Amino acid sequence: MTKRRLLTLLKYVFLFAMSLLSIFPLLWMAVSATNRSVDVVTGRLIPGTYLVENFRNLAAQHRIGLAMWNSFRNSIAATIASLAVCSIAGYGFEIYHDKGKDWLMRILLLSMMIPFAAIMIPLFMMVGKLGLLNTTTAFVLPTVSTAFMIFLFRQSARYFPSDIIEAARLEGMSELGIFFKMYVPIMRSTYVTAGIITFMNAWNSYLWPLIIMQSKDSIVMPLLISNLIAGYVTDYGMVMLGVTLSVLPTVILFLLLQNSFAEGILSSMR
Repeated sequence: MTKRRLLTLLKYVFLFAMSLLSIFPLLWMAVSATNRSVDVVTGRLIPGTYLVENFRNLAAQHRIGLAMWNSFRNSIAATIASLAVCSIAGYGFEIYHDKGKDWLMRILLLSMMIPFAAIMIPLFMMVGKLGLLNTTTAFVLPTVSTAFMIFLFRQSARYFPSDIIEAARLEGMSELGIFFKMYVPIMRSTYVTAGIITFMNAWNSYLWPLIIMQSKDSIVMPLLISNLIAGYVTDYGMVMLGVTLSVLPTVILFLLLQNSFAEGILSSMR
């Protein structure tokens, strides 16, 4: 075996080992969802026969269906709102020329250095005074416009052909027509990338729903999972089933759209 082939073999062995290391927590989680609590604690890695029983206990003791529905509704609303606002903002930052836009973009990027915990209390007070507690609107507000998403769309718009825009303007097309009929279809992969990131962040959000979702009817999946481990006696089989159900939507979404996701990331890094 030549030195080059040996290096290639070692590279693939290393990548395979790292892949197994990354996938193992997910496999252990899925297997544990089929076992009893005592089997999970002892580290059993063989699939059991308690999946149906764990699901019955989960459905009987916790409102898993309502939590899934609330999470889907809130995450989809946050994704749609963020894509609409951030794509228009990013497009405007790149296509339209103004002396102060670069400084404004720098200020927006600097805002990424401010931790959410620093603005959480003012946001909560604002939402409370507006009477929006326990609503999807309150959940969506912090994610409507984010500096990272605006930057992502701005970088993608940088490679949008300016000649096409000028030709469309000469033909009498409105600015909104250019955006919706030309920019949006061409930048489809960027929308997919931004949509996946926003949906996953919204789906996994815990701290913000913890303080604004004060009603049992507004519970979301991260809060439900937190409740599963909050008692004196924890049923780890039921916990693992709840975590598995919570992870499945984001995993399926990413697997279905991973090619467009990678394309969108690459287009914004050129």
